[in-house]
Amino acid sequence: MNIQEILQKAMEAEAADVFLVAGLPVTMKCGGHQERLPGDKLLPESIAQLVDEIYEQSGRSRANVDAGNDDDFSFAVAGMGRFRVNIFRQRGSLAAVIRVIRFGLPDPVKLGIPESVLSLADNKKGLVLITGTAGSGKSTTLACMIDRINRARDCHVITMEDPIEFIHRHDKAIVTQREISIDTPGYLDALRSALREAPDVILLGEMRDYDTISSAITAAETGVLLLSTLHTSSAANTINRILDVFPANQQQQVKIQLAQILKGVVCQQLVQGVDGNLIPVFEIMKSTTAIQNMIREDKLHQLESAMQAGAADGMCTMDGSLLKLYKEGRITRDTALLSCVNYENMIKRL
Repeated sequence: MNIQEILQKAMEAEAADVFLVAGLPVTMKCGGHQERLPGDKLLPESIAQLVDEIYEQSGRSRANVDAGNDDDFSFAVAGMGRFRVNIFRQRGSLAAVIRVIRFGLPDPVKLGIPESVLSLADNKKGLVLITGTAGSGKSTTLACMIDRINRARDCHVITMEDPIEFIHRHDKAIVTQREISIDTPGYLDALRSALREAPDVILLGEMRDYDTISSAITAAETGVLLLSTLHTSSAANTINRILDVFPANQQQQVKIQLAQILKGVVCQQLVQGVDGNLIPVFEIMKSTTAIQNMIREDKLHQLESAMQAGAADGMCTMDGSLLKLYKEGRITRDTALLSCVNYENMIKRL
């Protein structure tokens, strides 16, 4: 089976990921479950051949992988879709994981992304953070938000992605998409350059270190809307993660800055529904005077209560969202307990 046939089967099966690993047949992840295709187990030589075909299909140099490094990039196949691939070594042989991205942009209604999340894109300035573990759908949520801006606002949107997953065509907005390591050396270089490119909206793929986080805060203070991601599981954890990268003598100043510029934090995860499909679950925090004061005065332990009280503003906690899904019969009790933030409190509420 060549790479074209494997990608075709992935599209037909509506797979999320394809795994090419020695010792296993071609394996696909569909609806959160692995499915192994009929056929022989892959040998190191057959994976090397498939990797060659991937590089040929993408028109990309294999210098990275030949130098012993991992390689992460995306490519498109006409009539199929886009594919994000990570090529790496394990047990002395090559392996690849391919993320399947269909042409066109995701539909937030079909995906279950609520209006209270999408409406954060209506802010004209400030910082909006989408957080969650790897594979929780952060890129998809951001793509829906950028599409909303693109259809509604006469502005310049600059995205910095590693790699580019969804292609945005110019609508009311000009959408400039930059891929890390191809169009720009890194996030920090791209972010510093963006401020000289008349941006109205900046999508920063990930805030991963002191320099990037510091520059992102500075950029948000200039009057642009900056969207980015973090690998955190709650709004309070997100703010703590940002503060922790700064030296102790700067943290009070950063709290004041965050209180002024932070417009919202959305934490998300995917959980297994009773029908076997994955359901997105959200914790949503929006900036209110009370929330700003809690951030400024370092009372982050009170954020959960403020989100529970802010339902009218579209706010909710992760555990509240899980409890709602359980009451609606869409997830099991075990799923709610496995996915919750406060286990003991969730047991009482259930």
